[in-house]
Amino acid sequence: MGRMVASAARPQRARNRSQPVRVRDAVQGHDLTLRSLVEEHELIGRVLAGDPTAERALYDAHVDRVFRLVYRMAGDLDRAQDYTQETFIRGFQRLRDFRGEAALSTWLGSIAISVTLNGLRKTRRLNQREVALDDVVPLGRATREAEPDLKGRLTQAIDDLPDGYRTVFLMHDVEGYTHEEIASSLGVHPGTSKAQLFRARARLRETLADFAKD
Repeated sequence: MGRMVASAARPQRARNRSQPVRVRDAVQGHDLTLRSLVEEHELIGRVLAGDPTAERALYDAHVDRVFRLVYRMAGDLDRAQDYTQETFIRGFQRLRDFRGEAALSTWLGSIAISVTLNGLRKTRRLNQREVALDDVVPLGRATREAEPDLKGRLTQAIDDLPDGYRTVFLMHDVEGYTHEEIASSLGVHPGTSKAQLFRARARLRETLADFAKD
């Protein structure tokens, strides 16, 4: 009986020993996050003081995520590079306005979205003016065999979404932003972000319904 009690107690003691490890990991993770925020705040201060090294460090810390988002929205490498550079130019110009109410990455994301959407609107207007009547393909000419594959159709379907739907879909489903981050970037309520994502997915399902039947 004594042995049974002792053996049954061992796993409990093991669990008790493991508990502080999990707590310590959580504390360490919090400390790392806090340290990175402090370091970022120090970098911002140095950038505002005119330190080019700090400016480069801040750029390097955020450029990859900004570029991925912009490239997903623009769908063109050259335009994505231009919009990314414009994002950081504007970001550094407005850095004194950053109050830390949202993460710097979210704040930069909002600038990137604005720059990209404005750039795409200008590009569409130019393209619409440049399209000649001779270039218009009659609606009856397209055939099922001539249609692109699913990947191409999906890309086109995403491009055809309204700006708000497309932005939320790309940020959430492709880049992994949370609805809270999207709401902060776009200046909307998280519920609006969720509703636009639901509608974007519904439109994509409708557009690609013929592939689901094959």
